[in-house]
Amino acid sequence: MTQRKVSFEDVVRIYRELPNKYREARIRFNRPLTLAEKILSAHLVSTESGEAVPTRGETYAFLKPDRVAMQDATAQMALLQFMQVGMNRVAVPTTVHCDHLIQARLGAQLDLDTALRTNNEVYDALRSMSTKYDIGFWNPGAGIIHQVVLEQYAFPGALMIGTDSHTPNAGGLGMLAIGVGGADATFTMAGEPWGVRWPKLIGVKLTGSLSGWASPKDVILKLAGILSVKGGTGAIIEYFGPGARTISATGKATITNMGAELGATTSVFPCDEHTLAYLRHTGREAIAALADHYIPFLNADPEVEEVPEMYFDRVIEIDLDKLEPHIVGPHTPDLARPISEFKEAVLKEGYPTKLRYALIGSCTNSSYEDMTRAAAVANQARAHGIKAGTGFLVTPGSEQVRLTIERDGQMEAFQAIDAQVLANACGPCIGQWKRSDIEEGEANSIITSFNRNFRRRNDGNAETLSFIASPEIVTAFALAGDLAFNPLTDPIRAADGTEFMLEPPAPAGLPKLGFSTTAEGYIEPPSNESERAAVTVDFKPDSERLSVLTPFASWNGEDLDDLLVLLKAEGKCTTDHISPAGAWLRFRGHLDKISDNMFLGANNMFSETAGHGVNVLTGETGKLTTIARRYKAAGRGWVSVGDENYGEGSSREHAAMSPRHLGCRVVIARSFARIHETNLKQQGVLALTFADSADYDLIRSDDRIAVTGLADLAPGKVVTVVLRHGDGSIDSIKARHTMTAEQIEWFKEGSALNYIRKVRQSTETSHETEPVAEPEVPVESGCQGSCGHGEHAARQTDTDGNAETHPDGCCDDSEEGECCMIGDTSGRCRRNSPDEEKVRNEEQKADECRSKFFLARWLCKLLTWLRLR
Repeated sequence: MTQRKVSFEDVVRIYRELPNKYREARIRFNRPLTLAEKILSAHLVSTESGEAVPTRGETYAFLKPDRVAMQDATAQMALLQFMQVGMNRVAVPTTVHCDHLIQARLGAQLDLDTALRTNNEVYDALRSMSTKYDIGFWNPGAGIIHQVVLEQYAFPGALMIGTDSHTPNAGGLGMLAIGVGGADATFTMAGEPWGVRWPKLIGVKLTGSLSGWASPKDVILKLAGILSVKGGTGAIIEYFGPGARTISATGKATITNMGAELGATTSVFPCDEHTLAYLRHTGREAIAALADHYIPFLNADPEVEEVPEMYFDRVIEIDLDKLEPHIVGPHTPDLARPISEFKEAVLKEGYPTKLRYALIGSCTNSSYEDMTRAAAVANQARAHGIKAGTGFLVTPGSEQVRLTIERDGQMEAFQAIDAQVLANACGPCIGQWKRSDIEEGEANSIITSFNRNFRRRNDGNAETLSFIASPEIVTAFALAGDLAFNPLTDPIRAADGTEFMLEPPAPAGLPKLGFSTTAEGYIEPPSNESERAAVTVDFKPDSERLSVLTPFASWNGEDLDDLLVLLKAEGKCTTDHISPAGAWLRFRGHLDKISDNMFLGANNMFSETAGHGVNVLTGETGKLTTIARRYKAAGRGWVSVGDENYGEGSSREHAAMSPRHLGCRVVIARSFARIHETNLKQQGVLALTFADSADYDLIRSDDRIAVTGLADLAPGKVVTVVLRHGDGSIDSIKARHTMTAEQIEWFKEGSALNYIRKVRQSTETSHETEPVAEPEVPVESGCQGSCGHGEHAARQTDTDGNAETHPDGCCDDSEEGECCMIGDTSGRCRRNSPDEEKVRNEEQKADECRSKFFLARWLCKLLTWLRLR
């Protein structure tokens, strides 16, 4: 089920349904469709209320993803939950990627060896669970999940969910890839439809083309400054326009990756020549040819680009010709400034100008293109006899990228200026960086090409000021060692004392010699079911790394009353604040152990020290996690109160599971980040928002809180929250929720997993399930692709700066001029259409395929497109 690369047959099964599904969707919507709408509609199973046309931001829809991807930190809890479902294999192709648990300290090989030794118990368990449940497993060192997915699994028009907030990276290849919590992945692996609020749509029109120092990174950094960290919440960001067609596939992936920083559900680019070139370069030539034939279904309808205001909820235009390099930070990814204004901001704000470190890589910027442009800057320094003026760390995105840059010389360029190359893993980007150059609390500046820069995010030090820019800009800053440097205007001193200006790196294409590939690092699960069933998954009784989950208790049917207030978060409260990563990553498979980190970074309005509060039962002060455990031991439930965009950042479901485990019953906030709100619901926590945002100010530390009317809880129905203050006064406020009817059942059963297990058990005991044959889907007629037989036309392209030849056109063994059809494995070309008269007419029109099949290919595509319109 989960081969190393997506197979041609997998793509055929999806693409052959696109014409019919698109036609049905266009009839329902009664208008042209955006790309996001096409992909969503092609994977739509149903809507909760049954409406034919979902309403953006309101309709709860159920979708059928094509794939699930998990990184090792989140896969632990997801697979521990999957074990409770009672299935012997996953129902959807799934992979696990070991990239989060490798600490960056001494260099690639030493750090990898240390990780293999210290995390052996976790790796063995993940490998065993993957083998047992038919999951593809990528060993430590193989690469960062999102780069590997881009190289191996992503393709246009597909739908994937992943247990990491930067799953949208695959949107650079035209895939709808959405970050979710582990419970969402568990349900999908169990064959359940995945639920999501039908997204709003933000259109970003790109015009012009990038030049000089400007890079794809600058597109998303500028957009972050426009939309802010919550401006994309509940929306898909769809890029289009002539400028979009000038950006490489990995450049597009950088942009979609960081859509997570805007709160967006996901981001996506249409399929174009850059998409196809990347597919071909990564060994997926047949899929590229297939996608090329289905181009109309992998792009928005032409009318959308012509009048985007009619089809998007908001349209933003960015002129790439005028785009400057941008730098964002510190402490938030939406504090964006063009480089021409950055030096002034550094001096005005008093940021430490001495750079302590510059870091490039991460899932966002570790592609061959990124490494090539950064190496071009490094080579200029080498030519002038200088080295990095500060610590310089480089993280390749995958073993494929590392092998290729080692072969092509980029690695040598980095090492020549004293860069330290780290393992192919997340490392400093997620807090897995062990620094020894600063003391705790020491103010210092670093600059990275990563995606997030919250306090403590990279190194655990709250006083580290982290700034984000493109890899080439970061490399330039590494050479200068000065945060007030501007590579566009300021010279650098060479070894001989002369000064020189850095030149912007030339456009970087795909590797002319192709990628250096290796099959090492991937483990395919056995195809034999009995062999998988024989695999046992054992946990040590005294393990601090892994522990079998105990289901959460179901709701007792009564209103929640006399709840204590544990935390009133003031300002930004991300999942990093709620459940810090770094050293705590090693406990991701042990819920009780990792719960000791709960709220360690949260700023509590009732305490001057982050992560601390007052035990209102005893009057003692202490860590919030300690207080929560004492409340739980006393049988007292508690409430967490949040400010705006509560839970932004990583998808880590521990930020919901740990509070639930330690007695949290309700989280009430001014607003939520999408993934965290869903995670809370899935763990049986009531996620409420103030009907009046100002009511946040009414909550006091000594309140006793009641949530009433829960017996009548219903979708869209406002609930009443009663605040009994310590002085005897009472405030009654209103709160909203976004729960669907099914999600209300999650709350009643104690968690979504409890609910799913109950439904499955009920179904299994009521009747024996009979296998249901898949309905045969009619294949669209017309020349839409190649069945893979006979001769092919060769076409030269000059995409990404490299000439390519690839198979294309209709096959030569067709009879009576019939065009070849997608999905035909018989060796003969055929058609199958429910409308025989239409088929006969189209067969006549397709006669020209015999003599000049490359011309007929375009003719048939045109005929198909006109017929669909």
